[in-house]
Amino acid sequence: MRHGKKVNHLGRKTAHRKAMLANMACSLIEHKRINTTVAKAKALRGFVEPMITKSKEDTTHNRRIVMAKLRQKDAVTELFRDVAVKIGDRPGGYTRIIKLGNRLGDNADMAMIELVDYNEVYNAGKAVKKKSTRRSRRGGASSTPPVAPAKANKEEE
Repeated sequence: MRHGKKVNHLGRKTAHRKAMLANMACSLIEHKRINTTVAKAKALRGFVEPMITKSKEDTTHNRRIVMAKLRQKDAVTELFRDVAVKIGDRPGGYTRIIKLGNRLGDNADMAMIELVDYNEVYNAGKAVKKKSTRRSRRGGASSTPPVAPAKANKEEE
């Protein structure tokens, strides 16, 4: 029975799993999206989202916590400088997992995990649109109401 065991071990020992997730998180921060298996993408989401939340508040303590997990200085710098600015107002849900189908060699379920705010395709529709004013074909507004439509209604009755 596996009561209370919520960690997917991914078929690896603890040190190997932590190193793999750290490397995948650094790749995700650097490239903004990566392709991997569905199980690894779900494990990565639980690993990287708390660090993105920590990056919203740029303190020395938060940088040290994230550095202890990620182990790459360049990734930590980019996370706190670029990524945190872009996702500053988002309350959570920084990543999106999109299933891609099965891998050709071993039929593993593949997925793409990406940072939500960096996808231009999904964010293009949600961008702030300019309000367009509707104008009639007749031109300017007239002060007197048109007479012709009123007569047309009386003739039909």
